[in-house]
Amino acid sequence: MLIINVKEEESIDRALKRYKRKFQKTGLLKEIRRRKNFTKPSVERRNTILNAVYREENYGGA
Repeated sequence: MLIINVKEEESIDRALKRYKRKFQKTGLLKEIRRRKNFTKPSVERRNTILNAVYREENYGGA
């Protein structure tokens, strides 16, 4: 559970911004989205390799 202490004379918007930043750093939402649709390890490995090949072809040197 995330705890945000609101300081004296701190606006709610500022505290909310700190909360959102802290929440994003935990990576909880990213993990939930990843778990939502299970992908087999072989498919993940294939996607990793295909992404690497794509990056090498399009963004690689020379």
